[in-house]
Amino acid sequence: MAVLEHRDPHHRDVADAPSPRDRLIESASHLFCRYGINAVGVDAVVADAGTAKTTLYKIFASKEKLVEAVLEHEGKAWREWFIGGLESGGGSARERLSRVFPLLREWFAQERFYGCPFINAVGEHDKADDRLRAITLRHKSLVLQHLASLCAEAGSAEPEQMAHQVGLLIDGAIVAAMVTRDPGCADVAEGIFRSLLPHANGGAAQAVRAR
Repeated sequence: MAVLEHRDPHHRDVADAPSPRDRLIESASHLFCRYGINAVGVDAVVADAGTAKTTLYKIFASKEKLVEAVLEHEGKAWREWFIGGLESGGGSARERLSRVFPLLREWFAQERFYGCPFINAVGEHDKADDRLRAITLRHKSLVLQHLASLCAEAGSAEPEQMAHQVGLLIDGAIVAAMVTRDPGCADVAEGIFRSLLPHANGGAAQAVRAR
């Protein structure tokens, strides 16, 4: 497996996104993440993307649909970066899990780190609106599924629960790093994470005794 090129998981070079649709998503992604969805109008997006407003509405029909497309795009890009980083170089499940927080630290140190676009989007909108929440939960479910698989392979007796614990540490570190601008939040979360690892060993030992 090729070694993952470490980069901002939400950054895309212009050369990689030549179509009007991709330029609009790239511009909207950057502007929404930096300034907030509600603070950015379609005029700012089309100006940054170098397209006409009619092009935006022809492709996405509304700003709401653009927001949904941005979140889907961001989720896919982040998962490819994060899961690719965990799996890059192989190793045992414990070794792959140990890459979680160093990867996050690299992301937190990026100039264009603005926190989690899903957390930010849900935080900005009506909490009774399930539209963005559903997109967010799909993204989180895919991440948790991969973490649970690694936790099971590492010997956790309750891999889904351990994956949720790791997921909470990830989310907490993201929010803390966004507020403080301190990449070291990943190190704090990693210290807590390491206290979970003996449970994985215990699960493995129990499995051996059961056989």
